[in-house]
Amino acid sequence: MSGGGPPVVRAGGVLPVRRRHGKLEVALVHRPKYDDWSWPKGKLDRGEDFPSAAVRETWEETGLRVRLGMPLPPARYRLTSGPDKLVHYWTGEVSGGAGALDHEVDEVAWLSPKQASRRLSYPRDRDQLDALVALDDADRLATWSLLVVRHALAVPRSEWHDPDPRRPLTRPGRQRARGRVQALLSAYGPEVVLSSPSVRCTETVEPFAAAEGIPLTTKKGLSEEGFEAHPGALAKHVERVMAQGVGTALCTHGPLLPDLAGMLLARADASLESSDRRMLKRLAGRPMDKGEVLACTMLGAGRKARVVAVERHRPA
Repeated sequence: MSGGGPPVVRAGGVLPVRRRHGKLEVALVHRPKYDDWSWPKGKLDRGEDFPSAAVRETWEETGLRVRLGMPLPPARYRLTSGPDKLVHYWTGEVSGGAGALDHEVDEVAWLSPKQASRRLSYPRDRDQLDALVALDDADRLATWSLLVVRHALAVPRSEWHDPDPRRPLTRPGRQRARGRVQALLSAYGPEVVLSSPSVRCTETVEPFAAAEGIPLTTKKGLSEEGFEAHPGALAKHVERVMAQGVGTALCTHGPLLPDLAGMLLARADASLESSDRRMLKRLAGRPMDKGEVLACTMLGAGRKARVVAVERHRPA
């Protein structure tokens, strides 16, 4: 809220993309109520994050499941009802779905970028399309996500008398894990889930892994005890993730996170926004919040893997 005015309406949207006979296509939706063509998008539910809303709304409107890729320019505009609307957009790789339409949408059209530009009803929607085309022209549209997760709120050490690795999440911590953490990970669709073997870490990412049927792999080098005994193990795990170059969620502890942020900063692409670079520098000096998800958009694999975008999703 600004200056006592009406609150900003927050929404998330996606530009679904696919290759058809080697040619790039994007999906637009037609809303009969407004007789307009635009990108799939919708308002955030209470307690929801922008990426989760973007994927949920795309599914509800188009019946397509998407995996978020590069963030695109946001849009902010005044609604006829008075308040401003702020929409955060991403590219979205279609990963499934039968394409069943929502009652608010009566048609989904897969079009070339030129066709889409002509059909879009609102000039502001071309900002996202232009950015997507620029990414494709630069061969920077095919990305993968590295999702760094700090475990959610755990039982305090002072209240726990068994070995520390067995210390579990509190009830609010479990709610965070089953709610916003799970939804955020689902939005980016990682194929690999790595975790410290400590209970507070596995409990944070297990709801997502179980729901998606992905094995949860634990690594001692991601634990506080393993890091203290063998600090170099963290770098080895990160290098393996980079070598694979596939979407990965990695859950660990506060003491490891500054080193991990430093490793990501060392892989910052020349194109990385200065604000994103400053974010990584800050995180290299202090750990993330408990229950936070740091979404790093990655380009390439192995030694060529580079961070091209960074988004912080912090607990409310």
